[in-house]
Amino acid sequence: MKSALDTGARILHLTGITCALGQRPLDTVREAAERAAQAGWTVALDVNHRSRLWDATAAAAALQPLLPLVDILIASDDELPLVGGGAGASTAEQVARVLACGVGEVLVKRGAEGADLYLGSAAPLHAPAHSVPVADTVGAGDAFCAGYLSALLDGLPPEQRLQRATRTAAFAVACAGDWEGLPHRDEIALLDVAPGGAVR
Repeated sequence: MKSALDTGARILHLTGITCALGQRPLDTVREAAERAAQAGWTVALDVNHRSRLWDATAAAAALQPLLPLVDILIASDDELPLVGGGAGASTAEQVARVLACGVGEVLVKRGAEGADLYLGSAAPLHAPAHSVPVADTVGAGDAFCAGYLSALLDGLPPEQRLQRATRTAAFAVACAGDWEGLPHRDEIALLDVAPGGAVR
């Protein structure tokens, strides 16, 4: 791990799936996050809860202590309670608890309803989902993360980062397979073309 982290980067992207694989993987995630934070990298965590790997109580106990090391948290609306203090609280309360831990950006994925981005005390930003024929939803969450983080690397402002995330997810669900439909940067604007429109 040391050589991989010492090569230099701007973002470290982590997933809750790794944390679910046992104590040693969880320890590795924590050490990687600590080193990345010390190096000034942006640390992103996708909750990515898999109930077949661990239950909600175990996931919450492992993931919540990581939050002070995280800059960007990504969760679906049903995963947010794992890190936001429980399902009894409102979304606003859950997000506030995550932000209070030091997280700078909270992204909440809402499936066909799009996604929201919370930045401190500002009003949340919303991006609707794109209407596309759904072939396969596997990989949509990963595509969302890839879109958002690539836009961050490109220096785009928050609203455009959120838009790219939902667009990339739309490309993913419109194609069978978990990565085969991912677009190149110059293809992202194709979703703006009206049905039946010509692409040259």
